[in-house]
Amino acid sequence: GENIACMVTLRGEKAYEFLKRALAAVNYRIRESSIDEKGNFAFGIKEHIHIPGVKYDPAVGIFGMDVIVTLERPGYRVMRRRRRRSGIGKNHYVTREEAKEFIEKVLGARVV
Repeated sequence: GENIACMVTLRGEKAYEFLKRALAAVNYRIRESSIDEKGNFAFGIKEHIHIPGVKYDPAVGIFGMDVIVTLERPGYRVMRRRRRRSGIGKNHYVTREEAKEFIEKVLGARVV
């Protein structure tokens, strides 16, 4: 009966702040194979205490996590809304190259 997983969605400034700290735990490196064709990327952190500012708590123990990032342009809501749902064109998706550029310029990480 013990909980083993949870999922959290962060947006805006909180997402940027968390990403900067999480990338520090992996030495600001993301493997190129971790970026998909739609511009999403993911990386794993083996122990949460590697994130700067996080201290060890014996009551919690040590746990790892997967960080998954979805990049979208304004207008993606058209695909998900309930009324008048519509598709978006191929040119509106974020490409792998655009995701690499975002990772390197905005987040300050290297794609290896």
